[in-house]
Amino acid sequence: MSALDKFHNKAMEVAFFADQERRRGNEKQAAELFEQALDLELKALNEITEPVEPTYSILHRSAGWLALDCNRPRLAEQLACKALAGEPYPKIAEELRDLLTETYTRMHRQSGKQVLRP
Repeated sequence: MSALDKFHNKAMEVAFFADQERRRGNEKQAAELFEQALDLELKALNEITEPVEPTYSILHRSAGWLALDCNRPRLAEQLACKALAGEPYPKIAEELRDLLTETYTRMHRQSGKQVLRP
């Protein structure tokens, strides 16, 4: 198993436990675990030497959602845009755009601006 796979698998495991803690109402523990998961997923991304799809965009999508879980919407935006700048598979591109939509919704909510919907 490659280092990339090890980092990603561990990130998903830690994120699972973080989600469990959040559901139990243990926000502090959940936040710490989500930060650990994000760190692991970013390490997995750093293992990529050449962007090969779908791995490249899937890891960016995963790291982006973890960034949102860590209340880091700007990082989520950067990760999604970086993956979309390449050639992600259509379904993954759609999921990256969903990530961007949620990211911008949260950014506007944090800034106190109203999000306009068509």
